[in-house]
Amino acid sequence: MAKNVVYFISGPMTGTEDMGRARFAEAERRLKKYPGVIVLNPASLPLGMPECRYMPICLAMLQQADCVLMLDGWENSKGARIERGFAIQCGKFIIPEDVIRDVT
Repeated sequence: MAKNVVYFISGPMTGTEDMGRARFAEAERRLKKYPGVIVLNPASLPLGMPECRYMPICLAMLQQADCVLMLDGWENSKGARIERGFAIQCGKFIIPEDVIRDVT
C-alpha cells in the first residue's frame, strides 16, 4: 500500500486580505490534485484568537507533515519564518509555491 504524503502549507497570513485564506485554499486545492496527498492547512483554523495561540497549533500540525509548501512572500511573515526554521530542524522537505503553480 502506498504511503500518503502529508503537506503543511506555510505563508503570510497576518496583515493580508482575508488572513490569506483564499491563497491557502487555492494551494490546498492544487496539492490535492496529486494522488495520496493529505493537506494540513492552518488557514482553516477558526478566527478570533490572539496570534500567539496559533503558533503552537501550527507547529503541532507541521510536526505531523512530511513536506512544507512555502507560499510566496513567506520571507515577510514572522510566523512562516518560524515554521520554516522548525521544518528544517525536523528534516522536513521544503517545497516552494512555484512547484504547484501550473497545476490546474
